[in-house]
Amino acid sequence: MNIIAFDLGGSSGKIFLGEYAGKKLRINLLHHFDHSAVSLGSHLFWDFLRIYQELCYGISAAVNATNDDITSLGIDSYCNDFALITPTGELLTQMHCYRDSRTMELKEQIYDVMDPKQLYFINGNQNAPFNTLMQLAAMNLQDENYLLQSNKLLFLPDLLIYYLTGKMQTEYTLASVSQMFDSNIRDWSSKILNHYGIPQRLFSEIVYPGTVTSYTDSFTNQKLHTKGFAVTTVCEHDTASAFLAAADNPGCAIISCGTWALVGCETSVPVIQEYGYRYNIANEGGFRGHHRILRNVMGTWLIQEIRAELCSPKRQYSYSDMEQDAAAAEPFRYLIDVDDEIFYSPGNMISKIRSYCQKYYNSSPDTSGALIRCIYESLALKYRWNLEKLHTLTNIDFHVVNILGGGSQSTLMCQFTADATGLPVIAGPVEATALGNMIVQLIALKQISGISEGRQLIRSSVKTTEYLPQNTYIWNKQYLRFKNQIVSIAERRSL
Repeated sequence: MNIIAFDLGGSSGKIFLGEYAGKKLRINLLHHFDHSAVSLGSHLFWDFLRIYQELCYGISAAVNATNDDITSLGIDSYCNDFALITPTGELLTQMHCYRDSRTMELKEQIYDVMDPKQLYFINGNQNAPFNTLMQLAAMNLQDENYLLQSNKLLFLPDLLIYYLTGKMQTEYTLASVSQMFDSNIRDWSSKILNHYGIPQRLFSEIVYPGTVTSYTDSFTNQKLHTKGFAVTTVCEHDTASAFLAAADNPGCAIISCGTWALVGCETSVPVIQEYGYRYNIANEGGFRGHHRILRNVMGTWLIQEIRAELCSPKRQYSYSDMEQDAAAAEPFRYLIDVDDEIFYSPGNMISKIRSYCQKYYNSSPDTSGALIRCIYESLALKYRWNLEKLHTLTNIDFHVVNILGGGSQSTLMCQFTADATGLPVIAGPVEATALGNMIVQLIALKQISGISEGRQLIRSSVKTTEYLPQNTYIWNKQYLRFKNQIVSIAERRSL
C-alpha cells in the first residue's frame, strides 16, 4: 500500500511516499522545498499559491514513482494561519503569517474584550499573539469586513484539501488550538465568538483525525494525471502528528523540535487549572486519547535566523559547521531567555542576541561559535524549566526525554538536553511528523489497530539514538544561575 504525507513547516515543505506491507513502513522523500514568509509593506504573508504548486509537484512525483498506485494522502502544517474563500470558492484573502506584527500591536485592545484568564479557562490554549482568535480580532479592530459576509475560513491544510477535493472542513486539532474552541463541549465557543463578533458560520464542519473524508476531484485528477485517491483527515496540526511518533512510554517527556520546540507530554483529557494559566501551559487536541499538554519554546528559530545572516554566496554555513564552532566555544559564558519577545520577529537576530547579552552581562558573544553555544545551552536549560512546570501540573514523573523532528539531528542540543535534565534522551525519529501523519492514515484505512501499534511500527522501521546525561553537577549549578538570572526576570515581567 502506498500513501503520501505532506508535511509543511515554517521553513520548508516535504512530500513523503510511505510504503506499507504489513510489518514495516518505509518512507522516501520525494520532494523538498524551502520557503519562508514574504514581507509586503509592514506585513508578513505565506505564499500559498507556491505551497499549493509544490504540493502538486510532489503528488505528481508520487504518481510517477508508484505507477499511479496511491491509496491515500494526509496533510499537516503549522496551525492558526488561514485564508478566507468566497461562497463560490474564490481565494479572497492573502494568508498572514503568524509572526505578523498586527496582533502584537493590538494585543491590549484584543484582551480588553475578554480577559486572558477567562479565555484560558474555556479552551486551555496558551495566550499568544499568533492564535487565530488574535488574528480575527485584529481584522475586526481594523474594520476588515470579510467576516460579516458569507465567506468561509479555512486553515492552511484544509485550504489545500479544498483545492484538491472541493470539500470544506475544519480539522479538530487545528480548531483545538485556535483559542475559540470550548474544550468542555468540543465545539466552537459561542461565548468567545459572540464577544469578538465572529460568526460561527465562518467555520466548516469539524472533522476528527482518522477518517477518510474526501477524494481528489476530477480537476485535480486531470491536472496530476492520476485516477485519484482518498484524502484522509490526519492530525493536521504538525505538532499533533509529531507527538504520535514518540516512544510509547507513560513517563516520556516529548520535545518536538523544529522552528518551534514544543515541550510536552500526553494525557487522556485536558488539564485546565490556575497553575497552567499562570505559566501559560497549553492544552491541545490530538488523536483520540492523546491530548497534549505543552509549552512553546522558540526552538531552532534563532539558529535558523543566525544561519541566514551568516550564509553568503561565498560561504554556505552548514548546521554541522555551526555545531563545530559552538562545541569549541567557552561553555556557559552567556545564557539567554530564548523566549524573550525580542527574538520573536525575523531579522537582525545576531544584533538582538548581542544587545540582550550586553544588557545583562556588559559584554556580548563576539564569534559565531559563542552565539550558537549560547543558544543551545539556553535551549536545554529552558527545556528543563518547562519540564518542571509540566510535572507540577500533571504529576507525571518523567524518566526519559524523546526529542523528535529536525532538532533531533543536533548532537550538541541532544547531549545538552540530557545533561541539563539529568534524563536519558532518545533522539528521533527525524521525520516524526510525517510518520505520525502516516500511522493515522493507516488507522483510517484499517491497516493497524491504533496509535500504540503505529508507534511499534515506527520503532521497528526507523533508528533512534540515545544520549546519556554527563556533567550533571556542572549543569545543575548552571541551571540555578539560569533560573535566578534569566527566568526570574521573565516571570516578574509576566506576573
